[in-house]
Amino acid sequence: MRPLELARQYMDLFYAGKDLDALMDLFARDFTFSGPFYRFDSAEAYVRSLKADPPEGLSYRIIRTFESDAAACLVYQFSKPGVSVPMAQLFEISGGKISRILLIFDTGAFR
Repeated sequence: MRPLELARQYMDLFYAGKDLDALMDLFARDFTFSGPFYRFDSAEAYVRSLKADPPEGLSYRIIRTFESDAAACLVYQFSKPGVSVPMAQLFEISGGKISRILLIFDTGAFR
């Protein structure tokens, strides 16, 4: 699966917020997540966090996507009640799985 396909599949599962365990199939053994509010050093810890506070009432609209052989980047407009902010996520791919997600956005809209 191409990096952009993996990234889009991740977004579909994340924003559906229902079968979060299915994300594990997309993640490499050495998966890490880094964002302005949270950092996780394993897929298990990341999914456990999402299940404890499921993503609900969220939506996104893709602005632009980029892809290379080993990465995909999504730039999108994130929305939830009372907040709308542009975000970018870099998905690094290794062995056909997502090995790292870097989430970037201005946290000021959330304070």
